Amino acid sequence: MDIKNYQTAIEPAIREAGKLLRNKFATFARTDARIKAAHELVTDADLASEQLIVAAIRQHFPDQAILSEEAGEDHKDSDWLWIIDPLDGTTNFSFHNPIWSISVALAYRQQIVLGMIYAPQLEEFFVARAGEGAWLNDKPLVVSSISSGKVIHAFCHGYQAADIERAVKYFSYQKLNNFDCRQLGSAALELAFVAAGRMESITIPGGRLWDVAAGVALVREAKGRVSDWQGQDWTMRSKDLLASNNLVHEQILEVIKNL
Repeated sequence: MDIKNYQTAIEPAIREAGKLLRNKFATFARTDARIKAAHELVTDADLASEQLIVAAIRQHFPDQAILSEEAGEDHKDSDWLWIIDPLDGTTNFSFHNPIWSISVALAYRQQIVLGMIYAPQLEEFFVARAGEGAWLNDKPLVVSSISSGKVIHAFCHGYQAADIERAVKYFSYQKLNNFDCRQLGSAALELAFVAAGRMESITIPGGRLWDVAAGVALVREAKGRVSDWQGQDWTMRSKDLLASNNLVHEQILEVIKNL
């Protein structure tokens, strides 16, 4: 299995979707965003990006299954599953905050083997291939070596009220008791930033698979750690996620346990 072949086939469509989104971003009016669910927006940009990427996958890999945020799952019987968030950070996009991304992952028999995250406004393309490493614009990535002092934690959350409440409790503790804790508004990019050593951790209660799959691959291949909130290795069935540089992982698990 040469995972790079899968990357090579689909990366052009991701970059094309990024070009499309950049063009829409330049003129987008926030009044054109639609409320999809509580705390959640969707735009025509999400749908257009999704169509481009899904079309490329169906062209190159017609027998493989697809799970995408807007279109859902096609339920094909396949060992392979493409996991797509065509615009992660739609709210940021809607008010012209450049922290948004396209996230595409590939799983084989429930194991993520490829992750690609593209931040068009930042001109940053992150890639991870299982067992091979992680890169940003072809430069190898490794998590940070910071374990105390100026530790930067991040948090995100799903859209259920209970998940938001847990995230707020976590944020409150870290903000009041440690150096800093931030929400950037794109779980995919927050995971990519941990992989790149820009932050030490990201904690996500209730994150959905398309939000995190590609980022999980990045953190793991950059020598970080990804677990659930009980400290077990994260799987595609896990409800909650903690990703870190490994050095601060146990500290955060202790915080979570005492929330």
